[in-house]
Amino acid sequence: MNRPELVDLLNDALPQTQCTRCGYPDCHAYAQAMAEGDAEINQCPPGGAEGIARLARITGRPALPLNHEHGTEGPRQLAVIDEAWCIGCTLCLKACPADAIVGGPKLMHTVIDPQCTGCELCIPVCPVDCISLVNASGEQTGWNAWSAAQAQEARERYAFHTFREARDESERVARLEAAARARAQRPS
Repeated sequence: MNRPELVDLLNDALPQTQCTRCGYPDCHAYAQAMAEGDAEINQCPPGGAEGIARLARITGRPALPLNHEHGTEGPRQLAVIDEAWCIGCTLCLKACPADAIVGGPKLMHTVIDPQCTGCELCIPVCPVDCISLVNASGEQTGWNAWSAAQAQEARERYAFHTFREARDESERVARLEAAARARAQRPS
């Protein structure tokens, strides 16, 4: 099997939370590191023991216990914003890899529950600590707390999030360049 095919198989075996707990910026980067032999298969807490077993079958490596340096297996989480405390800073919107938070500057924000991956990335950026996590999967943990459809939707939402950020940055740079050209063309 060639490396791109292996990366795709490994990425498909991850729950697509894009939580960065594995030490990589997203699930695809972690899959790539595993395919290159730079990462172990036991670094994904959201995938848990079932995720490790899936990765072991794909790679032929032995299944290892979850490396607790990356976290512990637990129920799928859902972010909840205490709307009474939200100041509308928009930092959580920028942090959410699945664009599951909506709101505007200086306006209350809220989480779109079915789109939240429970990545926890919104929590540390909130300056007023108005975001908490609640259990979204009961007793089910790891891959038992996810479905393939949820993982696929999270992957698609992350792909669009990444596309949107790149597009927005490109448009911002183009505006700055146009403004600089306009300033340079003004008579002194």
